Amino acid sequence: MDAKFSIALFLCGVWVMSGNATDPCASQPDESDLNVIPIYSKCSPFKPPKADSWDTRIVTMASEDPLRVMYLSTLLAKKTVSSAPIASGQAFNIGNYVVRVKLGTPGQLLFMVLDTSTDEAFVPCSGCTGCSTTTFSPKASTSYSPLDCSVPQCGQVRGLSCPATGTGACSFNQSYAGSSFSATLVQDSFRLGADIIPNYSFGCVNAITGASVPAQGLLGLGRGPLSLLSQSGTNYSGVFSYCLPSFKSYYFSGSLKLGPVGQPKSIRTTPLLRNPHRPSLYYVNFTGISVGRVLVPFPSEYLEFNPYNGSGTIIDSGTVITRFVEPVYNAVREEFRKQVGGTFSSIGAFDTCFVKTYETLAPPITLHFEELDLKLPLENSLIHSSAGSLACLAMAAAPDNVNSVLNVIANFQQQNLRILFDTVNNKVGIAREVCN
Repeated sequence: MDAKFSIALFLCGVWVMSGNATDPCASQPDESDLNVIPIYSKCSPFKPPKADSWDTRIVTMASEDPLRVMYLSTLLAKKTVSSAPIASGQAFNIGNYVVRVKLGTPGQLLFMVLDTSTDEAFVPCSGCTGCSTTTFSPKASTSYSPLDCSVPQCGQVRGLSCPATGTGACSFNQSYAGSSFSATLVQDSFRLGADIIPNYSFGCVNAITGASVPAQGLLGLGRGPLSLLSQSGTNYSGVFSYCLPSFKSYYFSGSLKLGPVGQPKSIRTTPLLRNPHRPSLYYVNFTGISVGRVLVPFPSEYLEFNPYNGSGTIIDSGTVITRFVEPVYNAVREEFRKQVGGTFSSIGAFDTCFVKTYETLAPPITLHFEELDLKLPLENSLIHSSAGSLACLAMAAAPDNVNSVLNVIANFQQQNLRILFDTVNNKVGIAREVCN
């Protein structure tokens, strides 16, 4: 073959060569003809392995197809599930759920609490007063950058404390579950599961007062501008879901799924309501509650959504047991007691506890939402004493304070359910999913 005019292109196991009529392996002088030949044909410069028949060579080459297909899949538009494991907060002695994240470059591992009713993320930083021993070190990250009062994100944080003039550090103070903390708004690389969000804005906590601030930080999943959904841009299309394992589980068996891919195909939904005065909260239209076959009677005004005074019902991942406004809870409690019978006692926040042998008499509880009814499994409506001899109704009255108009569907009632939030189509979905 004349090397001057020889052309050979390898295409997926086949050689493409130029040739002419007299010598099929030779090149055309003008290189106008391309012949497609098998990689181990007579014209190929590659020689087949000795003692191999053609059938054997086909089998050998076909065995490499899976790697090829895997490679091709990496060229497609992203269709993989963005997911991160969730565990109960038992290891941290809290009633919340935690997710593993990595902050900074290189990534520093933190176990952050998930909170659907908060926007900002915040973590304890090195040198923090009143923080735990596990902190984020800004000096160890090459991608860390502090933010000053001139950036737009600074105006979006609650409790802002910027000077009247100048461009000082974007500092803020917030309260959380009866405690308070001070922090500075900063940016750094944020990794959740396999996804990395560069320049993620979060609070670098420098002082804490009280014991209820999550020890390794909090990840806000609310609907505000500094939440995970907002800062991830179009990555997740305004959609996320979670399945919370039982508090009895020590393992990361739950999951946080981000984006529409991998979400349940068939799931019952209820409209998601928006309160302009409390825009971060996930309000739903809660219409009633049944104990057994009895639809508990009470004035509907106690469930009505009112954006002006904040009344209505929210779904929240940070509250432990479901709280109803007092008239609603009292009506539910009395109907439950009537159907169980016997004697009742109190343990802490639970005022309807009874001997466990009566558990078989406990009626199921069904939560009614617009277009959706959720019949709670028994393990989502009863909680047991540490000794195991008592079972208690795992609900309570809302605290008698300024927020006593709000009903909260809490995480104990959400265990082993897939809760889907679609902020674009304004709906919440609920499906049974065991994730213990």
